Amino acid sequence: MSQFSLPGNPPIDVILRRSARAKRLSLRMSQLDGRVTLTLPNKVPESQGMAFLREKETWLRSHLSKRDVDVAVALGTQIPVEGEMLRIEPGSGRSLQRSDGALRVPGPEDRVAARVKGWLRTLARDRLAEACDEYAQRLGRPYDRLTLRDTRSRWGSCTHDGGLMFSWRLILADREILDYVAAHEVAHLAEMNHSPAFWAQVERIYGDWKPARTWLRENGAALHRFRFD
Repeated sequence: MSQFSLPGNPPIDVILRRSARAKRLSLRMSQLDGRVTLTLPNKVPESQGMAFLREKETWLRSHLSKRDVDVAVALGTQIPVEGEMLRIEPGSGRSLQRSDGALRVPGPEDRVAARVKGWLRTLARDRLAEACDEYAQRLGRPYDRLTLRDTRSRWGSCTHDGGLMFSWRLILADREILDYVAAHEVAHLAEMNHSPAFWAQVERIYGDWKPARTWLRENGAALHRFRFD
C-alpha cells in the first residue's frame, strides 16, 4: 500500500492498494473522512490505474465537494453533545464544566482537543453503561463487558460471549440515537442475527427503532467530521 497526491486544485491524497482478490480496478471515497482509495488487481500496471483515476477525477472532485468539511476541535469550536450545541471556551480549575451552552476547558490551549475527547469518552461510557444496564434488564440477559472505540465501519457490536462495543462518537448525537444503538446491541444477546425475531426484541426493549436507524444512515457520517488530533 502506498500513497500519492493527484495534482489539481486542491490536490487529492490517494491511497494505492494492490489486491490479489480484486478482479477489476475500483475507486472508493470514504464518506466518514474523505479518504480516497484506488484498488488495483495485482497484474494491472500502475500506469493503467493512473489512467483510470484521471477518467474518474471529475466524479471524484464532485463527491468530495459535497462532503461535510472536517472540524478541528479547539477553542471557539462548536460541537454537538447529546443534542445540544456547545461552544468550547477557556475554563478555570481542574475539570471541564458544561453550562449555558458552553463547555469550558481549563489548561493549555494545545491540550484542549485531547481534554474534550477524554471528557466525551467518559460521558459516552456513563450514558452507554446506563442504557445497556436498563435494556439488558428488560431483555433478561446480562452482558459481560462494555468497551469503547472510535470505529468507522459500525456504531456497535456484540460478541458471542456477551461483550458489547460502541463508538464513543454516539455521544455527539441526540440521546435517543445512543439509546437505540445500545438497545440494538443488547438485543443481540438474545438473537445474534438481524431476523424478524431480533427486531422484535429491539422493539420490545426500546420501542419504535426505525426513526433512529434512519437518522444514523442519513446523518451518522457527520459525527466523524470532528477531529481531535
